[in-house]
Amino acid sequence: MKKLALIILLLSTLIQFQAHASFYTDSLQVTASLSPLDSLKQELRLNPYDSLKAGIYAQIAAQYLNFDTIKSKKTKASYQNEAINYTMLALHGYSKYNDTLGMRTCFNNLTKVYRSQKKYSQAKWFVLQSNTISRTINDKPNIIASLIELAGIKMDIKDYSLAMRDLNEALKLSVDNHYASTEAKVQENYALYYNRTKNYTKAAIALKRRDFINDSIAKTQRALLAKANVPDSVQSKKKLLTVKKMNRSFSLKRIASL
Repeated sequence: MKKLALIILLLSTLIQFQAHASFYTDSLQVTASLSPLDSLKQELRLNPYDSLKAGIYAQIAAQYLNFDTIKSKKTKASYQNEAINYTMLALHGYSKYNDTLGMRTCFNNLTKVYRSQKKYSQAKWFVLQSNTISRTINDKPNIIASLIELAGIKMDIKDYSLAMRDLNEALKLSVDNHYASTEAKVQENYALYYNRTKNYTKAAIALKRRDFINDSIAKTQRALLAKANVPDSVQSKKKLLTVKKMNRSFSLKRIASL
């Protein structure tokens, strides 16, 4: 009787497994036929795990964050609103599980949307939250990125003195930590600043500095690439000489044996 009960239990489990497998296979087939956005929304509906929903919300928001490629003002506004709605849902989920990096991504995305809508107070508040998280974990590249964004927002509202302060801090962090490509980005934003303030001479100087840094980076990369290839060529020459010596030695031995 016990064996019969065990067999029945196993058969029942197998039938349930096949049913679930069939369900998920059908779901995957339906999802595969959908657009990326609809596919993500389908995944959200099927996902039973609350802890994973924040990530899906963030992925959906990322689809709507492509609003800057849309020409229709009405559709663009709709995408912006959806980007905010789904990012807020993601932010709530990340906050619930204390995922600070997820929260920072949400803050950056909200900054982008609100700045594009010219809602500068909201944009500035969210970029400051991103900056705070980066400072807390001492993430210097993202501190610099948030400072550049913050300077851009302050330039938008013509708060030039505070924008310069942010750019100066971004430059110092870039130089002190030898972030050459980031330093070039800061110089590009200095050029934007000086163009906005109609100081075209300094704008040109900033662009020259940017170009000089980028050229230096390219030269360094070429030199490193060449250096990396040197051992291979030297090694190949050594191998060729070794083979030649072995062949010569073999020929001499052969002649001697003859």
